[in-house]
Amino acid sequence: MIEIKNVSKSYIRGQKVIDNINLEIKNGEILGFIGPNGAGKTTIIKMMTGILDIDEGDILIDGKSIKEQPYEAKKEIGLIPDSPDMFLNLKGIQYLNFMADIYRVSEEDRKKIIKDLSKTFEIEDALNEKIESYSHGMRQKIVIIGTLLHSPKNWILDEPMTGLDPKAIYDLKIMMREYAKKGNVVFFSTHILEVAENLCDRVVIINKGKIIFIGKIEELKQKMKENNSLEELFMEIISDD
Repeated sequence: MIEIKNVSKSYIRGQKVIDNINLEIKNGEILGFIGPNGAGKTTIIKMMTGILDIDEGDILIDGKSIKEQPYEAKKEIGLIPDSPDMFLNLKGIQYLNFMADIYRVSEEDRKKIIKDLSKTFEIEDALNEKIESYSHGMRQKIVIIGTLLHSPKNWILDEPMTGLDPKAIYDLKIMMREYAKKGNVVFFSTHILEVAENLCDRVVIINKGKIIFIGKIEELKQKMKENNSLEELFMEIISDD
């Protein structure tokens, strides 16, 4: 479970980019995080994962404060960042072993996970090549595999489908659903509203640093008194806000 409690963040003194946000993400849930560019989605994710400091409030990862117990909290997180361009001088297999070492994944477990997921994402033949030679989609795939090596209880994804081919998107959606069914948290931001509508148990709409809706798609339709798609409802609620 992830609990965001009264969290605020300012980049310029007095101007809050995140304004007193409260949110609980439940075990076994896929929660979609949507909003226009600059709404604060990536800022929230960076605070959830300890990349950015929290100015006010706190975030608990399975009861552990990301401010007071950062190492313990981060052990429970798997993050797919908004850019996969990292460790480009490493070979794919070197990067995966590096990630496995950080999270102390056994040799037996890492070999099985790497074998299974590299086959699923069809990059097993590229593991001995440098990541800098990978396409954007291949880099995204290697980051996804590295994220899942330690079987995190809280999977946080920031625009995870960018650059992926249709088969990889399909495989990732299946994995997200299966991951949630095991009682884990799946939290992801996306601009692909059709995916959010079809995949998520609940959605959060954020705009100008504030949450303007939390709930199921059906609840949003009832609130707006319309039976439109999430895309149409999103555009209307953002315009009203």
